[in-house]
Formats: sequence, C-alpha cells, structure tokens
Amino acid sequence: MNLWFRMLWLWLAGRSRSAVPVLGPCTTPFRVGLFDLDLFRHVNNGRYFTIMDLARVDMMRRSGLLTKLNAAGFFPVVVTESMVFRKSLNWRQRFEIETQVVAWDEKSLTVTQRFRVGGDEYATALVRARFLRRSGGSVPTAEIIALSGEALAHPPTAPWLDAWIAQLDAGMPVQRPT
Repeated sequence: MNLWFRMLWLWLAGRSRSAVPVLGPCTTPFRVGLFDLDLFRHVNNGRYFTIMDLARVDMMRRSGLLTKLNAAGFFPVVVTESMVFRKSLNWRQRFEIETQVVAWDEKSLTVTQRFRVGGDEYATALVRARFLRRSGGSVPTAEIIALSGEALAHPPTAPWLDAWIAQLDAGMPVQRPT
C-alpha cells in the first residue's frame, strides 16, 4: 500500500520537477521507509526492484511518453533484471535513482538504474523491458520510438552489454562480464 502513496507523492512532486528527455537520464528522489526494511534493518533486496518500477514510471511521465503510451493502449513489462549491490540503504536515508535508456532492439529496451547517495553508488541495475498492447500482442520498439515524437538515435553500447543482451536472447545463463 505504501507504494501507492509513493506513486501519488511522485506524481504530485513531479509537477515541480523539470521535464526529462525520453531516453533520460531522469533522477528520482526517494527516502527509505519503514516498510522497505527487512529483518536486518536495511532495504530488502526485492524492494529495490519495486522502487525501480516507480522511477521508470517517473521518467516516462516527466518525458511525456506515459500519456502517449496510455492513449495508444500500450504498457511496459519487465523481461529481465540484473542488479549489483554495493552498499546497504538504511531507514530514513535519502537516495536517488538515475534512470536512462542505454540500448534497444526490435523487441525491447535496456535501461540502467543507479541508486545513489550523494556521489556514492549503492546499487546498479540493468532492466530489459518490452511493451505490450492492452488489446493483446507486443509492440515493436520502432513503434515506441515513433510514438515518442522525437528523432532518437540509438545510443552506442559497450561490448559487454551487447554480450549480455545476446545471452538473454539465446536463453543462455548470463555470464559475468570480464
């Protein structure tokens, strides 16, 4: 339930925050709440993924893409997520998530999300998502790019990211980049 309150807060507070590019970056502020904690009094590893959902919605809303997606009857779904944890977030700690699209192919987009406190990076995630139609079926990424109304150039990708995506497409276990 507290995520609905967070979403409402993001919606209302987001009115005063600036617009962002469709591909990002978008920085979304948060504070660790009591219900984010596990028995060891730090943020539960699963909660990171839930909060990332809110940051992606914030980016889509602030870029103007969310309204267009809703009008077209499209919605995003996560295909794959991978995260590296470096430090623990604790109760009442302020942090921000920086969200940015780093790659796409004909079916999906790849997004990085970085949890930061000050200049320190606490966790980093790669998220692969695709879009579905409310009426059924998937939406090609080219259609999402066209829907944005912007001439978006594909960002250059690092070789390790290309390898990660290729492993996912092949249904192989993901190998750690060297």
